[in-house]
Amino acid sequence: MEYLTVKEIAEKWGISGRRVNSLCNEGRIAGAEKKGFMWLIPKNAEKPTDLRYGKKQITKEKR
Repeated sequence: MEYLTVKEIAEKWGISGRRVNSLCNEGRIAGAEKKGFMWLIPKNAEKPTDLRYGKKQITKEKR
């Protein structure tokens, strides 16, 4: 299995490396492994959904 670093995943997904680190620490990236100070993320890992969206959906009332 091929792995990518945090920096490579950040560029691939268009987010910061710090955000990728926090996603790994929260266990939201499947298959991510920590080796020493470095996270190794599977090449085919999918970007987790943003939990800020979808909690509340505002519906417009029909008038």
